[in-house]
This record gives sequence, structure tokens and C-alpha cells, in this order.
Amino acid sequence: MRIGIMSDSHGDAAITRRAVALLGREGATKLIHCGDICSESVLDELAGHDCVFVWGNCDQAGASMRAYLRRVGLAWPDAPLRLTLDGKRIAVAHGHEWEFQSLLEDDSLDYVFHGHTHVMKDVRVNGCRVINPGALYRATPHSVAVLDLDSDDLAFFVVETGRVIER
Repeated sequence: MRIGIMSDSHGDAAITRRAVALLGREGATKLIHCGDICSESVLDELAGHDCVFVWGNCDQAGASMRAYLRRVGLAWPDAPLRLTLDGKRIAVAHGHEWEFQSLLEDDSLDYVFHGHTHVMKDVRVNGCRVINPGALYRATPHSVAVLDLDSDDLAFFVVETGRVIER
């Protein structure tokens, strides 16, 4: 299974649309957004895809947003989000939450995905792979990541060009 990981759209639906298209071209069958969505128009770009997300520190997640998510068919996110895909235990957080540090210390997890810093990252902490795809806003370049859960291969991509970012 190939997972597309993105973060920090900050309301920019156009760059989010390009990111979703790129991730699809790269074979991602599941999309994960690590927060700071910041608009219904960004959620519209995620709707209709097999997608999960978390709220970030810039998101306004009130009752009207809950109703909106129901209308577009997206689930209200838990924070941090925990899921198992292809037998891999994954946590998704934005990175600002008070629980974030404890995720990095949780030896039951295979992966932690997060955003918040707008900086690409791929490190191992206590045997867990911690991945930040970079950001779709206020970052150079705008980046996303694709993780193949079968092979554990990770690639970062520039959204505007589709070019692989060598690391």
C-alpha cells in the first residue's frame, strides 16, 4: 500500500488540488493530511478520496465544521489519530499537541506522521519512523511524501514539478 502524506495547506485549495493529483499519479491509495487545513475549500479537495486528517493549531474546528464534514463525507478526526494500515501501526498528529512527544516515545508505533514545522523530516526515534512531508504553504519547495508500507520506501516530491527531492 502506498500512502500520500501532506500537511499545512493553510487554506490554499489550488496547491492542495495539485498535491492530491501528484500523490494519485505516484500510486497513493490513501491520503493523510497532517493538519493546518484552514478552509472548507481544502477539505473539498480531500473529499471523495480515501483520506484521513488531523486538525492543526491554525484550524478552527467548531460545530459548523462538524456539519460541513458530514456533508462532504469526511470523518471528524481524533487527535492524535491512530490507525493500522497493512499491519503497520501509525499515529498522525500536527505536531503542536501536548501528546506529540509521547507518540515519539511509544514503542508500539511503526510510524508517526506530522506537520507543523513546514520542514521535511525522515528520522528514526526509538525504532519508530517519524515523517514530516514538509508543507504546502510557506515552504520552499512545497512538498509531499509517498510512503510504500510494503517496502518502507519513502520519497519526497516537489508539488509544482512532480520532481523527486533527493535527500
